[in-house]
Amino acid sequence: MLYAFISEDVAGSLEKRLAARPQHLQRLRQLQDQGRLVLAGPHPAIDCEDPGDDGFSGSLVVAEFASLEEARAWADEDPYVKAGVYATTLVKPFRKVLP
Repeated sequence: MLYAFISEDVAGSLEKRLAARPQHLQRLRQLQDQGRLVLAGPHPAIDCEDPGDDGFSGSLVVAEFASLEEARAWADEDPYVKAGVYATTLVKPFRKVLP
């Protein structure tokens, strides 16, 4: 089943985000290589493709897992969680309709 990971950043965590980004992307690439990643990306803190020093307010990931428990366990191990970038991550079942 698909799950949506809706994460909110800690205010002022851009430096931590940038430092942990390579490890974060590595985990996402593993899901992609397994054919389980639907989409992933950050929410810019301002209405701009590249927010620069304004950074990001969070992230959205949609990926396939065997269960909600497995999805939550994966989210708990995210390098952004361990680095103190994410204040919260909500994990919810997701049903893709379009496209």
